[in-house]
Amino acid sequence: MPADDVEQRLIPVLGQQIRVRVHWGEGVPLVLCNGIGAAFEVLDPLVAALDPRTTVVRFDVPGTGGSPDSPLPYGFPYLAAVLGELLRKLGIHGQVDVLGLSWGGALAQQFAFQHPRRCRALILASTGTGALMVPGRPRTLLKMLTPRRFLDHEYAARIAGDLYGGTARSDSARVAQLFDRQLMAGSRVGYLHQLLAGSIWTSLFALPLIRQRTLIVAGTDDPIVPVANARLMARLLPHATVHLHAGGHVDVITNAPGLAPVIESFRANPTRRTGAGIVGRQ
Repeated sequence: MPADDVEQRLIPVLGQQIRVRVHWGEGVPLVLCNGIGAAFEVLDPLVAALDPRTTVVRFDVPGTGGSPDSPLPYGFPYLAAVLGELLRKLGIHGQVDVLGLSWGGALAQQFAFQHPRRCRALILASTGTGALMVPGRPRTLLKMLTPRRFLDHEYAARIAGDLYGGTARSDSARVAQLFDRQLMAGSRVGYLHQLLAGSIWTSLFALPLIRQRTLIVAGTDDPIVPVANARLMARLLPHATVHLHAGGHVDVITNAPGLAPVIESFRANPTRRTGAGIVGRQ
């Protein structure tokens, strides 16, 4: 996409300073909600694999990347309000599609529930229902209690296979390269705020009220979010489709050329209604 079509700046929103990058294009914008502790540069491979004509909005939540720490801890309802106001300040007043990866999937679900008229469709990648979900392996989850992997990229490469599964098992250096994309690491306070937000939130009881078409993308080799969570969400969401792939937790980034077409195909059919079901497996 031409550089003239890319905008990046800090925007004051509801007491926060949010760093945002927008690739201006056409059609319904796609909003990307990132995983815990990660700056939006980590999503570069996914953005590169998407249709270059698409308007794509990326942002750093408070305390990650280039967004300063929040003065106080926060929850997902507040973050969903921040995201709604951020879009308004960007001049995006119509509907958007929201893609949430891992921790960002919780924010995506909350946004869809909280802003039903603004969210056209929902894409949930490697995510679950929050505090009430089928947990990952305990040894894996312990590695996520600190942001060390974002600060020490050699450590990130050592643990990548066990932590993320999928393509990270055979190419752990790629994960370290992803974190190298971050221009700045988030703070420990910001990471703690994200952990706290996830620890007190669940969508389990709200999912039947989310009426948007939803694509659930899940890897069968995901040590953090077992694939059983995708099946659980599909049962509870009225208009959900599951796409299973043989990869792991971050394959939507590390295998973006393989999974971006799945996302594009889903977004290209905004009026098609689907029930829960498995539509593909790679």
